[in-house]
Amino acid sequence: MNEQNLSRRLTAVANHVENGMKVADIGSDHAYLPCYLAVQNKISFAVAGEVTDGPLQSAQEQVKSLQMEHVINVRKGDGLEVIAPGEVDAVTICGMGGILIASILEKGKDKLEGVSKLILQPNVAAKWVREWLEKEDWVLTAEEILKEDGKIYEVLVAEKAGTSPYSVQGKEKELLFGPYLLKEKSDVFQEKWSGEKKQWNNILSQMNNSESPETEQRKKDLQYKISLAEEILS
Repeated sequence: MNEQNLSRRLTAVANHVENGMKVADIGSDHAYLPCYLAVQNKISFAVAGEVTDGPLQSAQEQVKSLQMEHVINVRKGDGLEVIAPGEVDAVTICGMGGILIASILEKGKDKLEGVSKLILQPNVAAKWVREWLEKEDWVLTAEEILKEDGKIYEVLVAEKAGTSPYSVQGKEKELLFGPYLLKEKSDVFQEKWSGEKKQWNNILSQMNNSESPETEQRKKDLQYKISLAEEILS
């Protein structure tokens, strides 16, 4: 992977960036995503944010090798602290768990002033991201699910305006599985949730010998999620 040929998951993210946008890529690693967007003349400005020195240096070297310093600003910092309110139009956060992504957004939500689009790619626990977006009045406008190198990824796109995709009665299920992904039920979607259901059943069987109040509640939660998975996979 490089600035010319992104991975499938990052290409899916890049496709949701609108022409002329100013973008902050949080946890940018080698800055492949902003570099790709800059090489394609799709963005006017980008911040590549990294919190650790190794990836930060890799990003700096990548940007310098492409002579893109006038477009991409590599900055060291934790999450959204690398940007100022009103500095960018879109924020991308890729390759992290949903709990961490939601935490980054919550911690830095004051920096989201002026941001019109969030493009987020959680590896796991996408429900946490959907719940944060809903709580903070971000409208989920698109979702994708894809498999690459044996791993399944989801891409969630949210904007500040639009109509909520959630139904009144099915909202809890839609937060877990994704309202758009539920409608499509692609092969990758079914593979993901078949695997999750199998894992939940395994955990449940291991818990059957315990009768503590905490375990009983956990068992009920698992049984509920298993029933939801069986419903959507039937």
